[in-house]
Amino acid sequence: MNKTFVLAPDSFKESMTAKQVCLAMEAGLKRVFPDANYIHVPMADGGEGTTQSLIDATGGEIFTLEVTGPLGTPVEGCYGIMGGGDIAVIEMASASGIHYVNPHTKNPLLTTTWGTGELIRACLDKGIRKIILGIGGSATNDGGAGMAEALGVRFFDKQGERLAPGGGALGDLHRIDISGLDSRLAEVDIQVACDVTNPLCGPQGASAVFGPQKGATPEMVATLDHHLAHYADVISQQLGYEVAATPGAGAAGGLGAGLMAFTHSTLRKGIEIVVEYSGLSAKLAGADYCFTGEGRIDFQTRFGKTPFGVAQTARQHQVPVIAVAGSIGDDVGALYDAGIDAIFGIIPHAAAIESLLQEGTTNMERTCENIGRLIKKTAAVSH
Repeated sequence: MNKTFVLAPDSFKESMTAKQVCLAMEAGLKRVFPDANYIHVPMADGGEGTTQSLIDATGGEIFTLEVTGPLGTPVEGCYGIMGGGDIAVIEMASASGIHYVNPHTKNPLLTTTWGTGELIRACLDKGIRKIILGIGGSATNDGGAGMAEALGVRFFDKQGERLAPGGGALGDLHRIDISGLDSRLAEVDIQVACDVTNPLCGPQGASAVFGPQKGATPEMVATLDHHLAHYADVISQQLGYEVAATPGAGAAGGLGAGLMAFTHSTLRKGIEIVVEYSGLSAKLAGADYCFTGEGRIDFQTRFGKTPFGVAQTARQHQVPVIAVAGSIGDDVGALYDAGIDAIFGIIPHAAAIESLLQEGTTNMERTCENIGRLIKKTAAVSH
């Protein structure tokens, strides 16, 4: 009877997409098991690559469009519609990501999530009623106000003037007008892939924890935190939503709070969303082996990274899990108790990182071939 291998890796950043990893894993294993069944389930953990992985896993389609970048200039954003045509996938970084700014232009007082709102609106225009939204990698600290404006919300100061974009203007907020909020949002369920539990404000809030990496000086952090606290007060008083201390509200510069206040959204761990919507559990039923992996496996992997989520799912079906990584860090022992049965590195020798990234496919194929040979030999000995 032919064996069945479920291949469920994350992408290897700057080397291979998750789908390319699947293909390389299969190519290596096929040299040992040419007649086996190979089920590809490209994975992600809600961060970069989530759209591509879910589109690849379900046979969906990716759409590109010009949107407003974090600095207010046009950028090319994208979103995906999964196979079946009724669920969209967005990465906010596609429109509002930190890769659109540089050390000279990054300024969280000014950056906006407007483009993320434009991506949501594009999905509404296609009749979508469920959106998976990954909110990692932002350049913003505007509490999701820009996103809300792109969807019809208006923010005014005491003089009745519209607020300027960015977290730096939120201190002047006096009135929120939601009369123009896109009515279609009332029928849309937004599943937010969010692995952080930071509140909006305070020492563990959006500005203090994530502001510095977006260019905030200590003075800017204090200003932004004060402004977001004021923003939360106005939302509480005028809309009735308490977002200041809610876990996850501080994600993506407070975009979590904006989503809570202006949309029907649920914050969930990214890997849980991808496991559910990729159909991984059903595909594991009856499998002989599951292969997973990511660029680096270390002690952080058990905190919601792809190999951990895959292993937890495979354990429910008693399927052995083999993890393959570009590199293996310290303290991976806990992963063996979490359902990963073996971990292999693919790097064959010391080399410059640039060449190793280019050789990812070859190294993955060779490593999986060797793992396959071990599986075959072990099976022969046991019989």
